[in-house]
Amino acid sequence: MSDPLIPADTRAVFFDAVGTVLHPTPGAPVVYAEAAARYGLPADPAAILERFRAAFRREEEADERSDWVTSEGREVARWRTIVRETLPGAPDVCFELLYNHFARPDAWRVPEEAVALFDHLAGRGLRLGLASNYDSRLESVLAGRPELAPLDGMVVISSRVGVRKPGAEFFARLTELSGCSHSEIVLVGDDYKTGFLGATAAGMRAVLLDPKGRHPDMSERVAALGDLLRSS
Repeated sequence: MSDPLIPADTRAVFFDAVGTVLHPTPGAPVVYAEAAARYGLPADPAAILERFRAAFRREEEADERSDWVTSEGREVARWRTIVRETLPGAPDVCFELLYNHFARPDAWRVPEEAVALFDHLAGRGLRLGLASNYDSRLESVLAGRPELAPLDGMVVISSRVGVRKPGAEFFARLTELSGCSHSEIVLVGDDYKTGFLGATAAGMRAVLLDPKGRHPDMSERVAALGDLLRSS
């Protein structure tokens, strides 16, 4: 029986990276708190998380105002701003420490269920890829995470495309790289606005990874990646 969320006529499945197949370990608030303590700054993880979320949201709003245009330089600038607003008074070397930390493969974990899911989908003859709002650091992470090797053949990174999700040009790159039509592609990711809505607006199918049940009325959602495997 085919997975109803990944229909029989699907030819390619792309996964989001951070929050979907990659999770920071330890979590970002802990990493930022450790960096803050190292440079003599207040290091309460809860307060850091609150400031991080606010700073991240402001940068997302800025990207939306610029039609989601991005580049390697823009990504460095956005993360420099986020670090500065999350850790007020942090020196430049603190930004460099954090920026480089998240380029390391050992700063991330891949859910065990992801590996089984990749095997299952590949066994159905589907092409698998990665579609992420990130920058060149993702390439070094992928190089050190053999669990993600099934996705290596089709990797779309916003800073390389020049547009972040949900920009139409980002999703056009998925069709170019996979050689599939929009309707033959499924995007699996944890971001409702930039991922799910962006993909469906582009004519693709999408599955929302919704572990906290924020969208209980949606039928195109799963609580965990393993749910896609178990429902097939």
